[in-house]
Amino acid sequence: MAGYLYVAAAAFLWGLLGVVSKWAFAAGVSPLEVAFWRAALGGVLFGAQALLLRQVRIEPADRWAVVGFGLVGVSLFYGAYQLAIQSGGAALASVLLYTAPAIVALLSWLFLREPMGPHKLLAVGLTLLGVALVSLQGGGVRITTAAVFWGLLSALTYATYYLFGKLYLGRYSTPTLFLYALPVGALGLLPFVQFAPKTAEAWAAIGFLTVASTFFAVTLYFAGLKRLEATRASVVATLEPVVAALAAWLFWGERFSPLGYLGAGLVLLGVVWMVLGPQDSPRGQPKKA
Repeated sequence: MAGYLYVAAAAFLWGLLGVVSKWAFAAGVSPLEVAFWRAALGGVLFGAQALLLRQVRIEPADRWAVVGFGLVGVSLFYGAYQLAIQSGGAALASVLLYTAPAIVALLSWLFLREPMGPHKLLAVGLTLLGVALVSLQGGGVRITTAAVFWGLLSALTYATYYLFGKLYLGRYSTPTLFLYALPVGALGLLPFVQFAPKTAEAWAAIGFLTVASTFFAVTLYFAGLKRLEATRASVVATLEPVVAALAAWLFWGERFSPLGYLGAGLVLLGVVWMVLGPQDSPRGQPKKA
């Protein structure tokens, strides 16, 4: 259960991203600049941790994979998601983003040889349906080719967090990987950032997003990923939109419609089913009695 608790805690911290980011936006900081500072300052924190632990070495054969993850999992993911919001609105972008568990399940089955049983398919389906209902409650949705393209690209790049962590956490610690990946991601974002003067409130928001929603969230998530299958971790992490909606209601007065409450319940049901459902057996091996 420790793995599930770690991932749930990470999802909670990620769920606060929207609420705290709104303070940064209100203070005049653009979304891409917030993303840049999260990556840049997060890299400093993970770098300090890696130095203290004396865990800074990456084998030459793995360096390009880490650089690629920085560009795809940080630069491209952040950029694609912002363009998805711009092209089709936040609701459609969120729905497409959380197709990531389905992408993870497929890619994990193909490349990590994780089993894909009926209960796992049901859990993924429940969470995706729940997220769709939460995201689509109220308001209009502009469905365009660009919105669908950027939204699905953001989901695909988001899925790399699960797969990359599963492939490389056995070789390196979390601070070692993110010591390099986050600065690479920040450099990838840099050409697209327009820096603005920042107030103390803006820096406080950026500081929270860096320390809590980046450093601690990533640390907790990958600690959980070491103990869980990638697909299970990705479904538990979909608690994030439920936390985000609750935080928005508490701090900004945003309320769910009945459809939204139904969607939140389906997300929770999917997570509970994933946790309590039967364990799949590896390919070619019978299930334990």
